[in-house]
Amino acid sequence: MTHSGAELRRTLGVGDAVVIGLGSMIGAGIFAALGPAARAAGSGLLLGLALAAVVAYCNATSSARLAARYPASGGTYVYGRERLGPFWGYLAGWSFVVGKTASCAAMALTVGAYVWPGQAHAVAVAAVVALTAVNYGGIQKSAWLTRVIVAVVLAVLASVVVVCLGSGASEAGRLDAGVSGGVGGVLQAAGLLFFAFAGYARIATLGEEVRDPARTIPRAIPLALGITLVVYAGVAVAVLSVLGAAALGRADAPLAEAVRAAGVPGFVPVVRAGAAVAALGSLLALILGVSRTTLAMARDRHLPGALAAVHPRFQVPHRAELAVGAVVAVLAATVDVRGAIGFSSFGVLVYYAVANASAWTLGSAPAARVVPVVGVLGCVVLAFALPGVSVVVGAGVLAVGVLAYGVRQWWAGR
Repeated sequence: MTHSGAELRRTLGVGDAVVIGLGSMIGAGIFAALGPAARAAGSGLLLGLALAAVVAYCNATSSARLAARYPASGGTYVYGRERLGPFWGYLAGWSFVVGKTASCAAMALTVGAYVWPGQAHAVAVAAVVALTAVNYGGIQKSAWLTRVIVAVVLAVLASVVVVCLGSGASEAGRLDAGVSGGVGGVLQAAGLLFFAFAGYARIATLGEEVRDPARTIPRAIPLALGITLVVYAGVAVAVLSVLGAAALGRADAPLAEAVRAAGVPGFVPVVRAGAAVAALGSLLALILGVSRTTLAMARDRHLPGALAAVHPRFQVPHRAELAVGAVVAVLAATVDVRGAIGFSSFGVLVYYAVANASAWTLGSAPAARVVPVVGVLGCVVLAFALPGVSVVVGAGVLAVGVLAYGVRQWWAGR
């Protein structure tokens, strides 16, 4: 590998890595993504969830193989650079940093909307500042806080499933009410739901802080993904059985609406609190992942070299974390980016397409290449099945990054 400078401290075991992955995936996405997916595909959102899980499994498998081979911060930025060449690594890193920075702001605003709707921007900024401070204090503090958040969110989601399926309002017939939007609707639902699965990348981007990465990462990624799929499937079935596809598609807060429809309105505030905590968990893990990819790109001078500094005491990329926190705080204070979920999904799918292409080069045996091929095809199909605005904006932002890379290469060659 080409980077130089201080390395991060390896302190995370399998349990910590799984918890960070769960904190990234079991977050605000499940509280918000079911509605748009139902609008796109009706009850076919369950098919979309299965398709998103298949693509996520391929991506997770490829990421695990690569992370064990290249246990450094940066995730697919490093894998693409080492296996495909500098441009592809840069493209993956650019897609991740830009898309996930927008996601950070969206999660912060989600916290504000649930905690204090009238002051959502102020609460969002406060959340960003607080979590940046937690990350600054060291990865173990972040893992501990993530463990608490995951426990709270899982308890709330389990309660939602029990309340919905145990009520008289639950009807199995609503699960088979028909697919709206045809194949295109199911694919769009899969692309939107994929947003909620994408957190397992955080385990790979923390590769430099994991103990025995060749053993830990391949175990942690599939385990975190499997737990998340079971949770998502249970929640989706429970909510759909109570609301039906049409009402679910109209709901701004689908889990809260499902609990109310199930006849337990007193539980709605608990669900809202759970959504806020889930968004905090997502924001915490997102800031971790974006700062580590920023660190890796700064080491290679694709971003300012000052961002590659590692704190001598806390052993974290403190300047990268502060820079990411500052950008996210500005966005959260000035812009409503909750509509950026589609754009974020586009960027993340490009990121994983590069990961799968990189994994394809690890072995020549046909069996070893099936998963990466399916992963690349799945990422491309889901990316271009997203809403047209998301595709256009996402492609435009990627083009800006490619142009910046070309200018930098031209300048360096003068």
